[in-house]
Amino acid sequence: MDATSSSTVVSQMRLSSRNFRPRFFESCPQIKTFMPPSRYACRNSSGSRTILSSNSVDSQSNNISGFSYCQPEKRSNVMGKTFCSAALYPSIYDEDLAKAPSHVAEEKIGVLLLNLGGPDTLNDVQPFLFNLFADPDIIRLPALFRFLQRPLAQLISTLRAPKSKEGYASIGGGSPLRKITDEQANAIKMALEAKNKDVSVYVGMRYWYPFTEEAVEQIKRDKVTKLVVLPLYPQFSISTTGSSLRVLQNMFREDAYLSRLPVAVIRSWYQREGYVKSMADLIEKELQSFSTPDEVMIFFSAHGVPVSYVEEAGDPYKDQMEDCIFLIMRELKARGINNGHTLAYQSRVGPVQWLKPYTDEVLVELGQKGVKSLLAVPVSFVSEHIETLEEIDMEYKELALESGIENWGRVPALNCTSSFINDLADAVTEALPSAAAMSTSTSSEEVENDPVKYFIKFFFGSLLAFVLLLSPKIFLAFRNNLL
Repeated sequence: MDATSSSTVVSQMRLSSRNFRPRFFESCPQIKTFMPPSRYACRNSSGSRTILSSNSVDSQSNNISGFSYCQPEKRSNVMGKTFCSAALYPSIYDEDLAKAPSHVAEEKIGVLLLNLGGPDTLNDVQPFLFNLFADPDIIRLPALFRFLQRPLAQLISTLRAPKSKEGYASIGGGSPLRKITDEQANAIKMALEAKNKDVSVYVGMRYWYPFTEEAVEQIKRDKVTKLVVLPLYPQFSISTTGSSLRVLQNMFREDAYLSRLPVAVIRSWYQREGYVKSMADLIEKELQSFSTPDEVMIFFSAHGVPVSYVEEAGDPYKDQMEDCIFLIMRELKARGINNGHTLAYQSRVGPVQWLKPYTDEVLVELGQKGVKSLLAVPVSFVSEHIETLEEIDMEYKELALESGIENWGRVPALNCTSSFINDLADAVTEALPSAAAMSTSTSSEEVENDPVKYFIKFFFGSLLAFVLLLSPKIFLAFRNNLL
């Protein structure tokens, strides 16, 4: 358990940030949405849900400054296209500094794939973890404690590194995520070329090389004139897609060329027919490896997020995950596969409450109930990495067998499955017409204008942090919950 298993990790350090709203959404007051005709269930900042028709989505459902999310209504009868948006990033620039991409005679299309990243070697583990925990979308400190972001990241990464190294050592000494993502990028490029789309595909990792910033600089050097941003996370979460988009927002706001580049952002795509059928294909194939396929329990294991992300920050991840499972099971039932199934969440860390039920607890319960055959499905991952190869294949398999489950199987990640890659290529093609140039606006991020108030906050924040860090009991409790 590591990297992405810690990816939402230290939300337990949120302290008292109950009114938190991610800065990415606050600084992007408008977002243009491209979705198929349907009805959508939207969660607003108060947590209530409303149903909007496709005609009202543009003006209401993505009012990001009001922190609304929009996703297909649960148990929808439609496997739709993607959430696709052209985010309008604030920027201040001199029009003479850069030539507008739209004025370039030859169109150059770029596709930017976003992913988490992972350490290439064991020596990379600690700095990778530092980058992870230094992300304000991972460790959610209130304004009073934000000056502790990097020191806290250093402490956590140092404490977690030994255990994380053990995990990576068990799967070969590093993460395969970069290699697989590069292969996916090449496969998507070939699929688009087969559709007569000449594109350049770039890979941007959030916490390790090649960083998102590096990919964006290459996009500038290549003079791309239209860009599609495709996060490799089927479901949207503020801790994954949201964090990556915040990095892009900062870069686009500050750069004259980028601020005028037409961009379409595919925010989630779990409801796409090609993705759903690709997942069903893998499940159907793996079921046949059991002696009695009809008796196998299909066990969907998704990466967890803290409950506070959903209930307080408005994260749509839980709703999208449940809808995703519904769509996959509906596809399987259409093929005559009526196995029982369940959904659980893995990779929780720390003392706060995460989305339930927990994978490890459910495995024990299934064994106690007499389930003998189980097929694990890593539904939130499209590439093999530490959480599939070590956490599921080793830790959870051992727990399942100890709990009385006799027959264990695991569906592989989609990786470069042709039907999956072709569907992502279709998603890019569908998104291109919605690309829109960035516009200028005023950022709504908080600015502390009163130096007296700032000093008071800093002083008392420092004092409290000092007391907390020097308290042996608190430090040991923190260390035990983290490791």
